[in-house]
Amino acid sequence: MQSILVTGGNSLAGSVTVSGAKNSGLKLMAAALLAPGVTTISNMPDIADVETMSEVIAGLGAMVSRDGDKLSIDATNIDSFEAPYEMVAKMRASIIVLGPLLGRLGRARVAMPGGCNIGSRKIDLHLRGLAQLGAEITSGHGFIEATAPYGMRGATIILDFPSVGATENLLMAGAAAQGTTVIENAAREPEIQDLIAMLNSMGAKIEGSGTSTVIIEGVSSFSPTRHAVVGDRIEAGTFLAAGVLCGGPVTVNGVNPEHLELVLAKLRAAGAEVTTGPDSVTVSRSAPLRAVDVATLPYPGFPTDMQPQFMTLMAVADGTCVITENVFESRFMFADEVGRMGADIAIEGHRALVKGVQGLSGAPVKSPDLRGGAALVLAGLIAEGQTTVGDIHHILRGYEAFVPKLAALGANVELIESEE
Repeated sequence: MQSILVTGGNSLAGSVTVSGAKNSGLKLMAAALLAPGVTTISNMPDIADVETMSEVIAGLGAMVSRDGDKLSIDATNIDSFEAPYEMVAKMRASIIVLGPLLGRLGRARVAMPGGCNIGSRKIDLHLRGLAQLGAEITSGHGFIEATAPYGMRGATIILDFPSVGATENLLMAGAAAQGTTVIENAAREPEIQDLIAMLNSMGAKIEGSGTSTVIIEGVSSFSPTRHAVVGDRIEAGTFLAAGVLCGGPVTVNGVNPEHLELVLAKLRAAGAEVTTGPDSVTVSRSAPLRAVDVATLPYPGFPTDMQPQFMTLMAVADGTCVITENVFESRFMFADEVGRMGADIAIEGHRALVKGVQGLSGAPVKSPDLRGGAALVLAGLIAEGQTTVGDIHHILRGYEAFVPKLAALGANVELIESEE
């Protein structure tokens, strides 16, 4: 097993380029299943989740190859409709093959998903929406089985919550359905917009990208395409938080600043100096951090995937703030671990009361999930002494070259072998 060893106290400065968005790339890979032929997706992050998704779609009959940041998917022969447990258990996003398999084969059998333990994240919205499109769905023995014996047909679907995963599954199934599908209260994330752009380049007819109402005119066939993954706004936000923690200036390249609008506003409110370019953001800080309240919400609200990183900032800010988690009910597991380093955080329901302290102390901690693990590494950057972050498989799932990128900015951070 590997851990990340962080020795605190170094300032950070320089520039870093983010990879393609994990939360987009995985879904684009699933979308490629709709089109017979070779689809090439560039700016694909080199992370564990992409390897897992490659195994999932290879198990369905696709041929997957990688050349640098380009991933080629030959979906000419999709001869299986089952995503097995051993694959899906590694990564919750595997559930996203339900929509394209129904669209391509009219049938799908997918194991109940696993992934980060940050809340129930029930898939009822996926299944209810697919049922409205004509899928007959049964579940049992750890599997979801969906068939469309009479074909998928368009419908108006109103989501109870703007679920990203449900919106994505319904986009791909609806694109292949007969007639018009309308998704109301659809998710609006940049990653959703990226998926719509790729589907349209494959021959889909989808309007309303970036809005809460998406209109899909079903088509009978799709063509392979070439597409570049949008820059990872959460990776960018993580490095920006590191820059603000450690003073900077740190420039993050490869991200659209508009995708981080509220995050940047909160960083400014906390005392950071922020400047933006067409595809870059630079942060620095010379004044003490100030406490700022934050509440997570679906996009364009403050992203839940940035909440642990922001909590790290607030742990050493002047004053007291409230962080409200409205998306994932178990996302505060990070607070227990950073508390071992001296943070003063009290949890009550879905709110965290964070009282800023003068400094943190290095300690052995364990990554509770993907973003919480990255935030613990950030906490180690400013802690006195050494911090050892274990269970880093979570971090490796979602960040490409996380340790080398931090080290290039001046962090004293390294991968070490550890015993569990």
